[in-house]
Amino acid sequence: MKPVTKDTNPKDAIGSTKLPMHLIPGTAKAALATAFLEGALKYGKYNWRVAGVRASIYADAMERHLEKWKNGEDEDPHTKVPHLASVMACAAILIDAGICGKLTDDRPPRAPVSGYIDILSEHVRYLQDLYEGETPHQYTIEDSDGYERTE
Repeated sequence: MKPVTKDTNPKDAIGSTKLPMHLIPGTAKAALATAFLEGALKYGKYNWRVAGVRASIYADAMERHLEKWKNGEDEDPHTKVPHLASVMACAAILIDAGICGKLTDDRPPRAPVSGYIDILSEHVRYLQDLYEGETPHQYTIEDSDGYERTE
């Protein structure tokens, strides 16, 4: 996407080549702030930059929050912090700790996961073709809450 510039403003030519921070939705920034506030109140601001973090701890926390969200729980019942905000906060801390040299990278040794995912993607196409004529009802949270759906 080529940046749009105003020919009469020399700052446009320079500014349009900078990182486009405006593309991040304000709603995401606001939600993320609640997760960072919770962490600051519990552990202290920027604690990870001093104490450091292990990658596995934050990856596990992201997975727990994402699974709770996928199961229909939008926010932590105790703190009221949105689970997706906590996912973003964990990811942000991993990025920041890595850049600041405060990340203990305890991920397992590499495996050819990327290639395997590509192979399985081909299998997905095979399965979709195999069941092309089928029209099963796909259940969602709305179904379990008693809402009627039309397809």
